[in-house]
Amino acid sequence: MTPLGEELIRLIQQEGPISVERYMGMALGDPRYGYYMTRDPFGTKGDFTTAPEISQMFGEILGLWCADLWIRMGCPTELSLVELGPGRGTLMQDALRAMKRIKGLYETMSITLVEISPVLRQAQSLALAPFGLPVAWQSEITALPQKPTLVIANEFFDALPVRQFQRASGKWHERLIGLDHHNALSFGLAGEAESSALPDAPEGTILERCPIGEHLMAELSRHIARFGGAGVAIDYGHTQSGFGETLQALKSHTFVDPLKDPGKADLTIHVDFERLAASAHAQGTLISGPMAQADFLEALGIKERALLLKKSATPDQAASIEAGLTRLTDRSPKGMGSLFKVLSFRHADCPQPAGFV
Repeated sequence: MTPLGEELIRLIQQEGPISVERYMGMALGDPRYGYYMTRDPFGTKGDFTTAPEISQMFGEILGLWCADLWIRMGCPTELSLVELGPGRGTLMQDALRAMKRIKGLYETMSITLVEISPVLRQAQSLALAPFGLPVAWQSEITALPQKPTLVIANEFFDALPVRQFQRASGKWHERLIGLDHHNALSFGLAGEAESSALPDAPEGTILERCPIGEHLMAELSRHIARFGGAGVAIDYGHTQSGFGETLQALKSHTFVDPLKDPGKADLTIHVDFERLAASAHAQGTLISGPMAQADFLEALGIKERALLLKKSATPDQAASIEAGLTRLTDRSPKGMGSLFKVLSFRHADCPQPAGFV
């Protein structure tokens, strides 16, 4: 058992079973043993690979999406560029390289990175130092700069803790994590849950809710509704609310038991874009999407960008560019192009962002 696992066992012995939400929060963000606090999880040597690590085109496309919005917003003289969960800084690095080509934009920008990991903050600092722009870090979305804001959240909402409920004996019960007779972590059910806001469903059905994600989306949207701008959230998930368990754990690019190695494996859930959109809309922002990642990237010209890059590439580089394009826009049922969705939220006076129809 991992050190965090031993700590969780002691906690449960003392206080009783804990919610899935609390378990995920500790497994990912515990100051001493949390997954994101102690490692760089990205790439072939890590546990998973995200779109910016697959191809530079992903970050470039998002950088130009932001640049286009800045122009559509009337070229404000101050702009706050915010990224949530920026990983190694790869996406922001590629985005800034593309944005630097737009006359007048670069001089207006300051960057805010929302990141809890000290390991990743160091990597981000090194990645962005050559650009010479002011960069600030926050652990929470608490005090974003009070000026027009563009927000990028790529694979951020999928790592936020969820509450789980299960239908049993005709009632909803919150799903908890306790100990079995071998003193190992295991799932169980609490007493009847407050169910006035939960829909009816067949026996055994599992329902997930992400109050933290919905709260953060509301905070971001409230900020944009006040100061102007827009945001984009890209994640794997579903366009309409539904039922079913989506909690999963990934270690060394392989799915593992979510309760087996707390603190040593990544935990994620599928994002409920319908509820995220509702949280944003409730704050007065306008919504575009959600739409499939493949449709979004192709509408913004990723195929044309790939052709341009391949013109000056070696045969091996050209093959890598094509492989990245294929992976990002794969529309097969399990491909990134269809599994990942894109949602935008914007100020009421901000024009429709590029890429959405």
